[in-house]
Amino acid sequence: MKTALLVIDIQKDYFPGGKMELVNPFEAAKNAYMILQCFREHGGHHVHIQHISLKPDAPFFVKGTSGSDIHDSTAHFEGEPIVYKHYPNSFRETNLLEMLKSWEIERVVVTGMMTHMCVDATARAAADFGFKVILAEDACATRDLKYGDTTIPADHVHKAFLAALKSYGDVMKSEEIIALLASGMNAAHQS
Repeated sequence: MKTALLVIDIQKDYFPGGKMELVNPFEAAKNAYMILQCFREHGGHHVHIQHISLKPDAPFFVKGTSGSDIHDSTAHFEGEPIVYKHYPNSFRETNLLEMLKSWEIERVVVTGMMTHMCVDATARAAADFGFKVILAEDACATRDLKYGDTTIPADHVHKAFLAALKSYGDVMKSEEIIALLASGMNAAHQS
């Protein structure tokens, strides 16, 4: 099954010192990098997705600021595909769908930030477009959310969204995804 990796919004504003710091962004980025390296080493299709806010008064990812840059932990290399988006759904008003179709992709592996926002919107859209979706649970990060007087801890936000996304695809740990991909790659090379 032709698979592509989506590396969504692993950008500097989500890390310490950024304008929208998440909980455990380095741990999520490290796991996303591990999967990214697997795709790079085996010639797999992978796409960096970078959110750029168009409004100059946006709270983060403002166009032209260093906070909107892709974080060094999952650095974008020259020549690698990149999609610039302005909405949570990575498919909305971008060329992502056309890119995946041109590669004849059937399955996407989703990593990135924030679990409750862009990861969620993109995973659901990918399933709606007919892709098989695998979500790398430990290669995504989010933050605490507030609802009225209640603060919902990031861990609870993360797990609630992963639980919901199980209706749209498989939720797996990074090592399990790499093992699955490796078994598929070995089978492809043997046939």
